[in-house]
Amino acid sequence: MQGARRISRRRTAVEAVLRYPRALLVVVLFLITVLSWAWIVLMARDMHGSMLGPAAWMMTPVWDGPHLLLLWAMWAVMMAGMMLPSASPVLLLYAGAVRNRADEPRAMLHVYALATGYLTVWAAFSVGAMVIQRMFGSLRLLTPMMEPATPVAGAAVLLVAGIYQMTPLKRVCLRTCRSPLSFLTRRWRSGRAGAFRMGVEHGIYCLGCCWALMLLLFAGGVMNLFVIAALTAWVTVEKIAPFGEQGARASGALLIATAAWMLAR
Repeated sequence: MQGARRISRRRTAVEAVLRYPRALLVVVLFLITVLSWAWIVLMARDMHGSMLGPAAWMMTPVWDGPHLLLLWAMWAVMMAGMMLPSASPVLLLYAGAVRNRADEPRAMLHVYALATGYLTVWAAFSVGAMVIQRMFGSLRLLTPMMEPATPVAGAAVLLVAGIYQMTPLKRVCLRTCRSPLSFLTRRWRSGRAGAFRMGVEHGIYCLGCCWALMLLLFAGGVMNLFVIAALTAWVTVEKIAPFGEQGARASGALLIATAAWMLAR
């Protein structure tokens, strides 16, 4: 009897949580973001400290499989912490669209499929970022502290990012990211697999919008907390603020000017 009562209480608790699926989604997004940032902060502080804690694995002369996997995980966690806040509008809008379905508890799982598809794209980007970091490291363009070894290397990254900020491809991708309702209307697919595919498609647009900005981590320091926070804030501004499109072009001009100043010096 007591076992049956416990199971009944658990079912009641789960049903109570599922009555508020959007609130649960907000909590999950918040927790993922907070946990990602907690790991980023611990890594960054240890890198500029004793390097005996979470960042100790970076002090390796040989980048074998396990160390490369840790480097990828560092980038993947960082991308989740930086990009999920700006993806919240499309996730919450999609949650609102499916919450009134008859099979609501199962339908709400589609939202997490959408989020998984989105994060899958950034996990793939993290593979590329890992390769670039190891290539820059082997060419001595990055220091062991993951900062640009010369002003020229930093200026080159700023120049690439600045030019891309002003391209038509950036503008198209940014407009899609700024219009979650339009994206869901045009790209709607049914089922969990359809939601995952929508998440991948939205992630690809987001990647097209922000990949060059993410490369600025190589110019300011991959684990520089100020740079990470500033990029997170700016990505969110571009996607949500009324002046986002104009701000993207203005930031491009500023990046190009900063690169020219660094090269002139």
